[in-house]
Amino acid sequence: MTSRQRVLSGIVAGVVVIAGAGWAVGTRLRSPADEAASRQPPRPSLVTSPVIRKKLTSTVAVSGTLAYGSPLPVSLAGVVGGTAENQRVTRAPRPGKIVEGSVLMEVNGRPVFALLGKVPMHRTMAPGTTGTDIRQLQAALRRLGFGAPSTGVFDSATVAAVQRWYTKRGYAAQEPDLTAKQTREQLRQAVQTAEETLLTDRKALDAGRDVKPLKLKLDNARQDLRAAEDALEGEDATDLTPEETRQLETLRQAVRTAEEEVLAAEQALAAARTSSALPTPKPEQAPATPKPEQAPATPRPAPETDTRLLEMKVSNARQNLESAHAALAAFGDEAGVSKEKRLAELRKAVRLAKDAVATAEQALRQARQDSPLRLKVANGGKNVASARAILADYLKTYGIGIPPGEIAFLPALPARLDKASVKPGDTVGDKVATVTSSAFAVTGSVETKEAKLLRKGMKATLETTDGATFRAVLSATGEAAKPADEEKKDEGAGGADDKLGSVPVLLTPTATKGLRELVGASVTVKISVGATGGAVLTVPVAAVVTSADGRPRVQVELPGGDKVKDVEVKTGLTADGDVEVTPVQPDGLKEGDRVVVSGDA
Repeated sequence: MTSRQRVLSGIVAGVVVIAGAGWAVGTRLRSPADEAASRQPPRPSLVTSPVIRKKLTSTVAVSGTLAYGSPLPVSLAGVVGGTAENQRVTRAPRPGKIVEGSVLMEVNGRPVFALLGKVPMHRTMAPGTTGTDIRQLQAALRRLGFGAPSTGVFDSATVAAVQRWYTKRGYAAQEPDLTAKQTREQLRQAVQTAEETLLTDRKALDAGRDVKPLKLKLDNARQDLRAAEDALEGEDATDLTPEETRQLETLRQAVRTAEEEVLAAEQALAAARTSSALPTPKPEQAPATPKPEQAPATPRPAPETDTRLLEMKVSNARQNLESAHAALAAFGDEAGVSKEKRLAELRKAVRLAKDAVATAEQALRQARQDSPLRLKVANGGKNVASARAILADYLKTYGIGIPPGEIAFLPALPARLDKASVKPGDTVGDKVATVTSSAFAVTGSVETKEAKLLRKGMKATLETTDGATFRAVLSATGEAAKPADEEKKDEGAGGADDKLGSVPVLLTPTATKGLRELVGASVTVKISVGATGGAVLTVPVAAVVTSADGRPRVQVELPGGDKVKDVEVKTGLTADGDVEVTPVQPDGLKEGDRVVVSGDA
């Protein structure tokens, strides 16, 4: 470079420096108007957000702890062998896997077995008992290989299977204790005593000791009746009594005598009259002397005065005959009246005898029904029946059986004993352990409003604190989601969750790999309650406004940034602060448009 060129370069550089300094000074110098204008607030601008096309998924978040699922408290239904006194734990439950037929614990040296079954143990299983719990036991014995019928009856075959089962596990099946044996013997003696008493009373009743006087009275009444009937029959068959027969014979004899007298008197009168009319016979014509057996000769007619006497005799004889006939006739009438009177009296006697028999029979029948001995026999029969029934009921539960505390039926096996609630030496209480399933679960709660969106079977995502995710599913809500032990607490607390406006939920992971190490850790589960079928137009919820006509709209920014237009839309699913929108006019809104979220239009 020449010297001239160097001079020109220096001049140009100086000019540039001077010009730059002048510009800097000029920019710092403002007029009063410019200074006032610079202090005014800037013009408001619109806050907008782009319209984005994407898939929306709405979720409900649940915070909880990962644990083994289906926790179930285990309690014993009753005594474990022996009596209810001094039920002490001799071997406590041990956490770990539980299989069917395993021993959960020991009480007083007796086992508590775990068996599969939905019907809880609730009574002593003894010979003769029936029910679904017995059928459940028989099914478990068959699964364990000890053989048992499926009758639902604790019969001899079931007893034999139980004995084999206990022996295999190193225990003896529970047999009746001394108290039970003594009770059985007392009940048998009670039956025997009642039967002997009844037999004695029956013999006494059959002998009729208490009704013997009434029997004798009835026999006498029947004899009196037979005598009265015989007397009536005899009187009815006989016309006259012996006395009347004698009287009748006397009267008839009197009639015959009177007839003979009349005849004799008439004959004498006739002879007298004939003699007075005939001549006197000659001596040689006199009648020969009559023989003794011949009738006496008619007296010779007397003179006329003698005929009158004979006539009087005839008249008297005839009167005597009439009197005899009258007496005989009167006797016949009197005999008929007397017989009717006697028959009436005999008939009355028969009636009275019949009444006496009926009265005696009724008294005897009443005595047999209501006599103390009869009542004693009736009561004795009831006593025998009652004693037999009591013995039969007792024998139903007598023999080898299973006490109610020696089996714990669990609804699912194998299971996992989570924790023991007792230790050796403790008295057995309501709860001895807690068992769970081998599956994992998360329990938590959501607000009542959110719970209305949940349905069993909804898909969910389990997230750990370190960001790991696992798939899960909603298994239950409400009461069904509460663990068994918490249900009891809630009953005592009066349902606190409902008062607080929260609803329990239960979620189950669908894959278990990697979860075992996370048991007890806090997790968050997001339940999917809805999703769009694919990518849709979405805007922030704050961008949707409702106009005076009640229709939703968005304000779309026009090119230039200072003007907007209203676009009517239909809203859809809302998720994570965005909402699905569909323009009523097909070209009214598209992906990339900006919608006003805040600011003046």
